[in-house]
Amino acid sequence: MAKCSVCGKGVTFGQNVSHSNRKTNRMWKPNIRRVKAVVDGAHKTVYVCSRCLRSGKVTRV
Repeated sequence: MAKCSVCGKGVTFGQNVSHSNRKTNRMWKPNIRRVKAVVDGAHKTVYVCSRCLRSGKVTRV
């Protein structure tokens, strides 16, 4: 459930690369917060990334 309900930001995959150039899989997870917000005039609990919270795309209750 690592996905922002506002912007759709989710998990990104890539690789760790060691000094000897060996590669292993890894992932970057977004900073998701569970907040109570106003959605369509009703109070709901939504999962929102911290960037959307900081930029004011979500009105908290």
